[in-house]
Amino acid sequence: MLNSVIVIDDEASIRTAVEQWLSLSGFNVQLFARAEDCLSQLPKHFPGVIISDVRMPGMGGLQLLERLQADDPDLPVILLTGHGDVPMAVEAMRNGAYDFLEKPFTPQHLLGSLRRALEKRQLVLENRRLHEQADLKSRLEGTLLGMSQGLQLLRRQVLDLASLPVNVLIRGETGSGKERVARCLHDFGPRAAKPFVALNCAAIPEALFEAELFGHESGAFTGAQGKRVGKLEYANGGTVFLDEIESMPLAQQAKLLRVIQEQKLERLGANQSINVDLRIIAATKPDLLEEARAGRFREDLAYRLNVAELRLAPLRERREDIPLLFDHFARAAADRLGRAAPPLSGAQLAQLLAHDWPGNVRELANAAERHALGLGSPGTAVAPAGQSLSEQMEAFEAQCLRAALRQHGGAISAVMEALQLPRRTLNEKMQRHGLSRDDFTGR
Repeated sequence: MLNSVIVIDDEASIRTAVEQWLSLSGFNVQLFARAEDCLSQLPKHFPGVIISDVRMPGMGGLQLLERLQADDPDLPVILLTGHGDVPMAVEAMRNGAYDFLEKPFTPQHLLGSLRRALEKRQLVLENRRLHEQADLKSRLEGTLLGMSQGLQLLRRQVLDLASLPVNVLIRGETGSGKERVARCLHDFGPRAAKPFVALNCAAIPEALFEAELFGHESGAFTGAQGKRVGKLEYANGGTVFLDEIESMPLAQQAKLLRVIQEQKLERLGANQSINVDLRIIAATKPDLLEEARAGRFREDLAYRLNVAELRLAPLRERREDIPLLFDHFARAAADRLGRAAPPLSGAQLAQLLAHDWPGNVRELANAAERHALGLGSPGTAVAPAGQSLSEQMEAFEAQCLRAALRQHGGAISAVMEALQLPRRTLNEKMQRHGLSRDDFTGR
């Protein structure tokens, strides 16, 4: 239950009395003598109620109400009025005020109005939260494409972790989309407005690694002309994505560990520490603890990075996502060329589903672009790789079911008619492939 209350009144005796009443009743009270001071300190989406006198020097309660309504029309404002201000207060309620209390008022009257206002505020904020979550979920579905159970779990995990101030380790094969997931963790969290800095640790020469990450002062080493801000300092307030973290030199691992622990760094050639606020997202293909046991990675750093872990399944383990991803990449390539993407035949789709895609999503995107450019069909661009006929048929069946459910918005009767399946058979197949009509109804 919300319990935050702001009281604005130019009379110190009124402020003191109201604060005593509300504090004894368990409310968190903040006092202001001027409306202007309240506005300058009011947080966005304030989780409470504002109580304000109508007549005050400078900005009065009605002007305050107008300003608050412009920023947040659902913020409850209770006005305190003298006897002559009652008609004015009634008009203010027509303009959005929650309630008015005529002085002198009893503590019981104030508490009753305040509790009702707080209940309303709680409902409004909860409704906003649900709408924001639905919007984020929809945006994420358009960024991390796929309907497989693994992708649905990954999207839920990303939404859960995006808002948490923890470091994340992403594990996955080459081309599986680790940087895209890292970008989502940044874009869907509170650091979205700050920098997102991506570094491939395997692509930085060891001799330049320290200067690249930490920066340097002028003359710190031969050729260091002028001061340079490193990637970690540049990302202050935001996110650093360290791909192929297992390739980081051991000496720099120790320095990164210190940055994580102390939230401070030193440029090369400097004696002064710089405070930084960073979230580290690292990505790796091998198991970092196994690398540590082999002496190639610091075990303490591995634990610091792996506060939370996300595993990206290779494309061969989520074949039901292949048609959707292929269509997305082919359409994007065709749009860039101002032409229509060629349709896929059944045989071509079967070959897409049969291929093991060792390059994962990156390889699939390349094949889709070649298909859109007319440089080879999927049937010639990829080759079957040892999947049995029954496995291919299962994957194709799951895709057909998913396409029909999506086309008919989860309407079971329409899907039965389109696929010419009895209800019991359809239910059994949907259960076997982990499909639920609720995932396609748009609810």
